[in-house]
Amino acid sequence: MDVNDLLTEGYGRLPDLVAGALDGLGPEQLRQAPVDGANPVGWLVWHLTRIQDHHVADVMGKEQLWVGGDWARRCGLRPDPDDTGYGHGPEQIAAVRPDDGGVLRDYHRAVVDRSLAYLRGLGPADLDRVVDDNWDPPVTLGVRLVSVLDDDLQHVGQAAYVRGLIRR
Repeated sequence: MDVNDLLTEGYGRLPDLVAGALDGLGPEQLRQAPVDGANPVGWLVWHLTRIQDHHVADVMGKEQLWVGGDWARRCGLRPDPDDTGYGHGPEQIAAVRPDDGGVLRDYHRAVVDRSLAYLRGLGPADLDRVVDDNWDPPVTLGVRLVSVLDDDLQHVGQAAYVRGLIRR
């Protein structure tokens, strides 16, 4: 298996996991935290999608889908390219108010589809390109792509767990 196949396999698994976490939940359930201070399913899926959109758009040198599309409005937010959920407090978490699970599912699908198209065009040498020299050692494209996948998998697992705690 080459690196493109490996990365596309990993990223390609995310939409089904996201759909499973969202399936059958209404707007109120998407915003329902299992306990005070915990992140609700809707916020978790929004956040993992924002991270992928933000980071992959950056390495592609493209505008985020969040900024150029209607996704922000449909989640009750502004299309702020820097708002990925990182460091959100309770008020900011509560402000993420998707119309329904379909909005999150569709935004996620659009982001993953673009990511997969990008990943399919990469060669092994591309993964060695430094994309962030604010770290020691500098972050390569390969490390960034694995980091995004790792973050997304952790958060979709959290969303699935929280979904199981919600009374329906």
